[in-house]
This record gives sequence, C-alpha cells and structure tokens, in this order.
Amino acid sequence: MKTKNKPMPSLTSDAAAEKFVDTADLSGYDLSGFKPGKFEFEPKAAALNLRLPQNLLDALKVKAKAKGIPYTRYVRLLLESDVSH
Repeated sequence: MKTKNKPMPSLTSDAAAEKFVDTADLSGYDLSGFKPGKFEFEPKAAALNLRLPQNLLDALKVKAKAKGIPYTRYVRLLLESDVSH
C-alpha cells in the first residue's frame, strides 16, 4: 500500500491549480487536511438590513472568523440551515 506523505504544493492561481490537477497523481498526496466546500451558484438579488446588539454581531464575527468565512456568509449559512430543516 502506498503511503500518502507528500504535502500539497502551494498553488497561487486557478491556472496553476488546474494544471496541477490535470497532471498530478493525487494518490501520493496527503489530502487529510482538505474540507468539503460549498459553491454558491444562485444569484443574490435580495438584501436584508438587520439591526443587532453589538455583542451579538461581535460574536457572529468571531464564529465566522474561526470558520474562515466572512460574517455575512456565516449569517446566510445559519439562515439557510434553519429554513432547510
């Protein structure tokens, strides 16, 4: 069994990533740090203006930063999750 021990190279552009994926044998790389991503294809045509207590907004920003996403996207993800259940 082949050990997956090669680290992923740093890819600085979409073109570099496409070339790498087209030519590399990914079975030799350590992909354990990868996380599933979600692509947003639906256009955002509506806007929401919402007033919040400052401490709630600050807490949202901290959570969003921990997840590595903008806080507005984090709020949208929370709303989408709530209405999908």
